[in-house]
Amino acid sequence: MPRFRKVKDLFSEKILFSLTISFNILFLLIIVLLSAKSGGLVRDHSLFALLTGSQWQPFQGQFGLYYFITGTLFVTFLSVALAAPVGILTSVFLAEYAPKKIASFSKSVIDIFAGIPSVVYGIWGVLFVVPFVKDSAQFFFGVSTTGYSLISAGIVLGIMILPIIINIITELIEALPSELRESSYALGATQWQTVKHVVLRKIYPGIFAAIVLGLSRAFGETMAVLMVAGNVAKMPKSLFDPVYTMSALIANNYGEMMSIPMYDAALMFVSLILMVIVMIFNSAAQLILFRTRKRLG
Repeated sequence: MPRFRKVKDLFSEKILFSLTISFNILFLLIIVLLSAKSGGLVRDHSLFALLTGSQWQPFQGQFGLYYFITGTLFVTFLSVALAAPVGILTSVFLAEYAPKKIASFSKSVIDIFAGIPSVVYGIWGVLFVVPFVKDSAQFFFGVSTTGYSLISAGIVLGIMILPIIINIITELIEALPSELRESSYALGATQWQTVKHVVLRKIYPGIFAAIVLGLSRAFGETMAVLMVAGNVAKMPKSLFDPVYTMSALIANNYGEMMSIPMYDAALMFVSLILMVIVMIFNSAAQLILFRTRKRLG
């Protein structure tokens, strides 16, 4: 029997190791495939011209990505700016103030939000956020807009990434040793002072990592943004102007690329940019989280 258990453990270890290596190889293959597919575009056009060019006219061989890159950055950072404060305060409430039953129920609801398909968020954005933005812009600012805009995409994306931020920060707060809180209370600090000067200060690298993971999630989002952002390739002059993101560019144009030279290479190049940036964000966030959890024991 002991020998059988050793064989079983060894077999399980080899299977898990093989699966891990397979996923790593698959990731590398995707990178290599995208690089190979986009190689023709990079050979015929300078990288600087592709990234800074403002003309996207595939029929004329022009593949400037500047407006799509800036649109992606505007939407991503706006969504994070809207979601981060709400996520941090919600996490503090759930971990420090909320009764256990309310906290448990709220976490279940947050998990449900995390599993909702992005297209459902997009439909909700079209039905509620877009009309709200349109009416609010006219009523409060006297601005005429269709509602399909940067702010609409930011709101929808901000709500989409909230579960990621809340779950990670709540986990870090709950992992914090209770001795730190008790020491703060013993010195006469209030609960809010303890949260502000002890809890949040202790886990601030983890908070940053949670925000980066949310940013990574927002950066590559497609359907929800495609449905509410307006998809106009120009520099937005206000929050109520439409924007066009890189992921929406791929989704909108992939079916047309076969008939135009270099069109497929351009879209593969956009995919490669998205994948590399998301990989960098995720790697940095996971490293910070690992170190934070290790420091908290």
